[in-house]
Amino acid sequence: MNNEDIRNLLERIKDNRVSVDEALNLIKHMPYEDLTFAKIDHHRQIRNGIAEVVYAEGKREEEVIEISRRIYEKHQRLLVTRANRRIFDNLDIQAARYHSHSRTIEAGSPQEKTGNVVVVTAGTSDIPVAEEVIVTLSFLGSKTEMLYDVGVAGLHRLLGNIKVFEKANVVVVVAGMEGALPSVIGGITDKPLIAVPTSIGYGTNLGGLTPLFAMLNSCAPGISVVNIDNGFGAGVAAHKINKPI
Repeated sequence: MNNEDIRNLLERIKDNRVSVDEALNLIKHMPYEDLTFAKIDHHRQIRNGIAEVVYAEGKREEEVIEISRRIYEKHQRLLVTRANRRIFDNLDIQAARYHSHSRTIEAGSPQEKTGNVVVVTAGTSDIPVAEEVIVTLSFLGSKTEMLYDVGVAGLHRLLGNIKVFEKANVVVVVAGMEGALPSVIGGITDKPLIAVPTSIGYGTNLGGLTPLFAMLNSCAPGISVVNIDNGFGAGVAAHKINKPI
């Protein structure tokens, strides 16, 4: 759909030849922006409520920068994950902010925060993935509360903070090593729980496979599991539970 098509559609709405609902359905399927190396889906938010987010890892830095600039120009909002400092320094978006711990870039006016998502880590080494969860949630408009370093090696640290779950709409638990913490929390709270396995751990952690398998095989019912180190995916899922779109 080009500018002339949009103009014609607006004229048809004005003349009551097309209803607002029919027009919205047409807009939902408007084409992407073709950069040859990338096809930017500017209308993703219309279809599923979450605008396109740039995953930087594996792309050339100049590709990430070009995609990011085009998204920001269209929407005045931007989220980039797995980004390095060089990308941020060369992005040249004045409103952009770089979160070094989570390797994320965000730009745009802050969203009003609603609800409450509690983000928990088993250990301090799991915090970078948890920070990706938090940046994602904040960018989308969910309020967050953090509870760090309460893994099963010292279970009293978790039990001493158990009241924090009473205020949560959803809980995200980030854990590496053997990945036992989601099962423990799943057994003491009635809140929806999303488990995030991390690649933190010694050899038999197997780059996150061991906690992934542990979480998938948890005997605590109702736990949802995302991919290894996928803080962004957990953040989106938690936001949709916390603030239905």
